[in-house]
Amino acid sequence: MHEDEQAFRQQLVALLPRLRRFALSLTGEMAEADDLVQAACERALARYHQWRPGSRLDRWLFAIIHHLFIDERRTMRWKKPHQPLEEETLLSQAKNTMKQLEARLQLGEVARAMRRMGETERMVLSLVCVEGMSYRDAAEIMQVPVGTVMSRLARARKKLHSLISEKAHGARQG
Repeated sequence: MHEDEQAFRQQLVALLPRLRRFALSLTGEMAEADDLVQAACERALARYHQWRPGSRLDRWLFAIIHHLFIDERRTMRWKKPHQPLEEETLLSQAKNTMKQLEARLQLGEVARAMRRMGETERMVLSLVCVEGMSYRDAAEIMQVPVGTVMSRLARARKKLHSLISEKAHGARQG
């Protein structure tokens, strides 16, 4: 195996947690997210020759995931609605301290609110807010102008805040 290909494979493996997190934000289900990441890795390995050493591998892989996700949606292979993760599953992963438990509950609220959002809103929030990508990088991955990313992100943040506030207000009323 060539040195560049060895480095490529090592970088790919190091990016797997980020790729899974992004795919999960798109699909809402871990099994589908894992399938999406696997398909993206297979495509990246098969098309290794298309990647330019020295360029951002993460951006290239996120774009592959984005394209695969859109293609899958177009072919309607993923027909079933997203089902929220069980609260027990989220909470069982937290250690038994109050601070960590509160953080898990807040994370669960954000995850549930994000699942209620549209695909483009989830995608832009995931790329910019979760993955820390620049507007330019997100625009290239999503194949839209930077201004579109900025306006989508502003609307997505506002909607996320509204959904979380709505839940909190409902809890205080009940």
